[in-house]
Amino acid sequence: MSATGLLVNVAATRVGTRALGPGLRSVLWVQGCPFTCPGCMSPQWIPDRRTRLVTPRELASELLGDARVTGLTLSGGEPMAQADALAEMVAHARAARDLSVLCFTGYRLERLRADPPNPGVARLLACVDTLVDGLYVAALDDGRGLRGSRNQRVHRLNPRAEEAGTDFEEGPRSVEIALEGPTALLVGVPPPGLLTAFDTAVDTVRALTGGNPGGRGPGPDGRQPRCDQGRKRECDGTDGQR
Repeated sequence: MSATGLLVNVAATRVGTRALGPGLRSVLWVQGCPFTCPGCMSPQWIPDRRTRLVTPRELASELLGDARVTGLTLSGGEPMAQADALAEMVAHARAARDLSVLCFTGYRLERLRADPPNPGVARLLACVDTLVDGLYVAALDDGRGLRGSRNQRVHRLNPRAEEAGTDFEEGPRSVEIALEGPTALLVGVPPPGLLTAFDTAVDTVRALTGGNPGGRGPGPDGRQPRCDQGRKRECDGTDGQR
């Protein structure tokens, strides 16, 4: 337990990636989201249920496990649902290293400022250099930039964000696939067609190894599940955080 009693409910982490923001970054996906965007890639990260509880100090140490990391990316789930604990985590991380912070949220910035949904939102916003806001809309996914669909906006909240020089709106997309035992974690905002190829590969491995081919299958709207910033699949017949 942290000194303040705060804990972060963690869905997944990735230490050291160049697929979600400038430079080498560590990514945190939190568990729990109040939104149910059609086509969400990770529906298992939407429910507000306990997964892995970590103190902000311990999580900061985990995300700084690679000495080359120069930034943090916060995603989910919905980071603003755990704003107070994430703000404390960023404070611990920045006490150890000069870091940039990129955050994805389904809330609009105006709502976060005028009517914050949770305590600590103002504190977290004060830590964030670049904020990508708005719900993911599959029909508006134009395959460009680090925002998942063109209705989402990129807010450069301070000079540090301007100095990064990343084209969040129109730049090319890239992804990385990390393999950890039976888990395949796709990190990044995928270009068109990649998620289908990724799922096909995972399902092929499942079939060859006696797992459960087909995975989760289509979402309630008939589309393959997809999202903005990451996808986690288990090759042994289960999905989600173990």
